[in-house]
Amino acid sequence: MAFSAASISNTSRTLSTPSTTFSQLNNKISPSHFSSSLSLSPRSSPLRRGFVSQWGRMESLRGHVSSSVKAVLVDESKEKFKLLKGDMWSVHKFGGTCVGSSERIKNVADIILKDSSEGKLVVVSAMSKVTDMMYDLINKAQSRDDSYLSAVDAVFEKHRLTAMDLIDGDDLASFLSRLHHDINNLKAMLRAIYIAGHATESFSDFVVGHGELWTAQMLSYVVRKNGLDCEWMDTREVLIVNPSGSNQVDPDFVESEKRLEEWFSRHPSKTIVATGFIASTPQNIPTTLKRDGSDFSAAIVGALLRARQVTIWTDVDGVYSADPRKVSEAVILRTLSYQEAWEMSYFGANVLHPRTILPVMRYDIPIMIRNIFNLSAPGTMICRPAENEDSHKLESPVKGFATIDNVALVNVEGTGMAGVPGTASAIFGAVKDVGANVIMISQASSEHSVCFAVPEKEVTAVAEALKSRFHEALNAGRLSQVAVIRNCSILAAVGQKMASTPGVSATLFNALAKANINVRAIAQGCSEYNITVVIKREDCIRALRAVHSRFYLSKTTIAMGIIGPGLIGATLLDQLRDQAAFLKEDFNIDLRVMGITGSRTMLLSDVEIDLSKWRELVKDKGEVADLEKFTQHVHGNNFIPNTVLVDCTADSSVASCYHDWLRRGIHVITPNKKANSGPLDQYSKLRALQRQSYTHYFYEATVGAGLPIISTLRGLLETGDKILRIEGIFSGTLSYIFNNFIGTRAFSDVVAEAKQAGYTEPDPRDDLSGTDVARKVIILARESGLKLELSDIPVQSLVPQPLRASASVEEYMQRLPQFDSEMARERQEAEDAGDVLRYVGVVDAVSEEGRVELRRYKKDHPFAQLSGSDNIIAFTTTRYKEQPLIVRGPGAGAQVTAGGIFSDILRLASYLGAPS
Repeated sequence: MAFSAASISNTSRTLSTPSTTFSQLNNKISPSHFSSSLSLSPRSSPLRRGFVSQWGRMESLRGHVSSSVKAVLVDESKEKFKLLKGDMWSVHKFGGTCVGSSERIKNVADIILKDSSEGKLVVVSAMSKVTDMMYDLINKAQSRDDSYLSAVDAVFEKHRLTAMDLIDGDDLASFLSRLHHDINNLKAMLRAIYIAGHATESFSDFVVGHGELWTAQMLSYVVRKNGLDCEWMDTREVLIVNPSGSNQVDPDFVESEKRLEEWFSRHPSKTIVATGFIASTPQNIPTTLKRDGSDFSAAIVGALLRARQVTIWTDVDGVYSADPRKVSEAVILRTLSYQEAWEMSYFGANVLHPRTILPVMRYDIPIMIRNIFNLSAPGTMICRPAENEDSHKLESPVKGFATIDNVALVNVEGTGMAGVPGTASAIFGAVKDVGANVIMISQASSEHSVCFAVPEKEVTAVAEALKSRFHEALNAGRLSQVAVIRNCSILAAVGQKMASTPGVSATLFNALAKANINVRAIAQGCSEYNITVVIKREDCIRALRAVHSRFYLSKTTIAMGIIGPGLIGATLLDQLRDQAAFLKEDFNIDLRVMGITGSRTMLLSDVEIDLSKWRELVKDKGEVADLEKFTQHVHGNNFIPNTVLVDCTADSSVASCYHDWLRRGIHVITPNKKANSGPLDQYSKLRALQRQSYTHYFYEATVGAGLPIISTLRGLLETGDKILRIEGIFSGTLSYIFNNFIGTRAFSDVVAEAKQAGYTEPDPRDDLSGTDVARKVIILARESGLKLELSDIPVQSLVPQPLRASASVEEYMQRLPQFDSEMARERQEAEDAGDVLRYVGVVDAVSEEGRVELRRYKKDHPFAQLSGSDNIIAFTTTRYKEQPLIVRGPGAGAQVTAGGIFSDILRLASYLGAPS
């Protein structure tokens, strides 16, 4: 039975009365009618004449194949045109973007021509956007929107223009004739859909499959035009699939293989261009392979041919270790196992649909992912891993990371669940009844609760179904709750080598903890191909970046905010500028300054500030300083998992923010002494928070500028030593003054010289008062375990009493010479006794006290041997009792202080995973 376009139109008119139902129409016009005549009209040689429902009656008018083809692909001893299978075949698949224009179709032809394989089968999708256009035709027709006719004309025109740019002569005439015929048939079918107001799945599948038919024909013409023998295959004649529910189909490999051999016996060729996406049911009704159908077509055909390789051509360079839109340092993976690709695609990675991998896995056929727009990129090979992987021992056990957003957790909890058979079945039966998809399941061995993840849009229905199903158990108290946690994301780490590598889970969770990410649920199968965690949606990108960085696939990246670009802050910024490239290249440490703020002006950047011109940028693009906005900006950049704020001020109001920053997961580094020498209870809370979290608080530069005073003290305590006494010259300014207060020099002259050289604060009284030294003493005392307040430390001030209230620095400096005699007398008495004067701070751990004072030391004492502005600290401990441990070095100056801060920054990077 055959219908022409005209007969369909007549039928449509006879069925146009309101009483005619679509089921009646469907009975009169079934898809098999269209598959027998409307879909594939006759055409002239060398193309096939038609596609009929009785496969055995397919007629071939093809020309003879060349002798070279016979030599390779034809076994004449058994059957004239028998299909030989194996490594001589390579399969290529080109998606819609690859064949999106005439120029791109020419590029595809070039790739086919350059493939040296003996046999090539090329699977093509419809041109870019055409499948969407075909679905739009159906939607408009069943909505009785008359514009479907003009939309059909647009489809025709797109392919007509493309064909005219690609082919000419008889080939063009033949294709356009076929195109006209197909378009007329489509209009007839769409008219029938328009009348019925509905399209069955079979009708829809028939309509949308035309794009692949037209692309395959055009490409085959172009290949033949370039001198290569080529035939095109309508895969509805070959691929047979059975619907399996859930919008999926299962290939019938036995029947498909039989039909492929029959097809090839009639149309032998070295090069075959096949339609992707479309197939037929066992009843010969046209259908599609659903989502990612063209990839699936290529995998099925590759398996049928036992091909050497299936190459999927796309618009990306390969499979990335993470979504490059979320992790800018994501890398192309050179190889993936089938299982790894399967896992990553399930969790949303742009790899392949899991079912695409199944056919090729049966025969260990590798899949190659290549970029048609970047042929120099090596791509990603998906294959069975080699048994001996000694050459890849340094490869990360985790190949990649993927995420699923918009997820909700459902937790069913209660003591009545433990040991009761069928509880899990009842739970997931209720979930199945509402048609929800369970993404992940986690259950503790106590059986007290079952937790699972579903798409957030389905969670309300799931929760209601569970509460209804367990209504009695909830009322009786056997179940305590059905709880829903919304706004979640799933993060999966995937890698086949995870199973044989100890510590992967520890590394993963350590990276999440250090990025201050809370894990809400965990799942891992015994195969250990993936570890799945559920986290807050807002933490997803930061978590992804943190774990990706931790497995050495990217740099250890830290977002930095610099507070106080004064002398020390500016010097630090210049040091960062000079070292950034070296640290990134040699140590995988990527330090990105995202913000700089002073008391009046701040500079913010979404990527990072160019430190080669930060001063100009602050001046030209600075905005009004706002510390909270500054903090939010630096910490809120989800592309960088780790944040540190560096406080280079001496401001107590900035120091008061440390506790909140640490609580929010922001690391803090500072030379500012105000926090650690402030009220004891605030210091205790700060240190307690630091110990309880994975957030770091480093303050080496608060005591010794660039000298390792704090770290030395901690090293002694952590190894079990006991501090007896700490004594030292902690002020570089006062060290300079007393190292130069010799002979007959006046004290006021030495102070003026130190001020002129930049050793003192703008007001020298800030140094001479001893308060700064007292703060250092209290910090060391507290680090040693003493619970002292700053007010507990007696301080000998070197500022004469009458000058402490001087109105200005100038007045103070003018009047200071009036008091030189007192200091000269102190010096003379010390010299007469063979001593020198030194201004020191002392922590007496035995008597639990501290003090700051001017003391005398013998000329052979280490404190007497200093020069310039050096600091010196002596640790007397149970181990270093007879001869104290001495730390000596420069204790003042912007360079050494900034260097101490920089050292803390690098220590933080090491703690966060940078290689040592």
